[in-house]
Amino acid sequence: MERKIPDFSGTWKMKTSENFEELLKALGVNVLLRKIAVAAASKPSVEISQQGETLSILTSTSVRTTRVSFTVGQPFAEATVDGRSCTSYPRWETDCKITCEQVLQRGEGPKTAWTRELTNDGELVLRMSAGDVVCTRVYVRD
Repeated sequence: MERKIPDFSGTWKMKTSENFEELLKALGVNVLLRKIAVAAASKPSVEISQQGETLSILTSTSVRTTRVSFTVGQPFAEATVDGRSCTSYPRWETDCKITCEQVLQRGEGPKTAWTRELTNDGELVLRMSAGDVVCTRVYVRD
């Protein structure tokens, strides 16, 4: 049976954010950079375009813009929240949730991962983790 693929596409604006600074702290980001990152990331704009299981995610803040493109089920190169190169392994955890484990390409650091999930009420929930610290950000379609 063919699975129905959820539609993540659209422009999303952040509604709530919890534990972002704690996440950066767990990654070892210094206090000054944390303050800058938290301020800059307080109003990110996220644009997602999708073709089947291939997603392209453009995240823009006042400080930087990042783009990541991947196909669920295929490893790809990206950077952790604090900018370290990693190989990411996205997979479907549920019909509406992509889980992605990140493996650092070199060096040491806490285990990092993210999930993106579409909720029944149309919100996009992004969870980023570093070790046992989890940051949850909820987005609504713009």
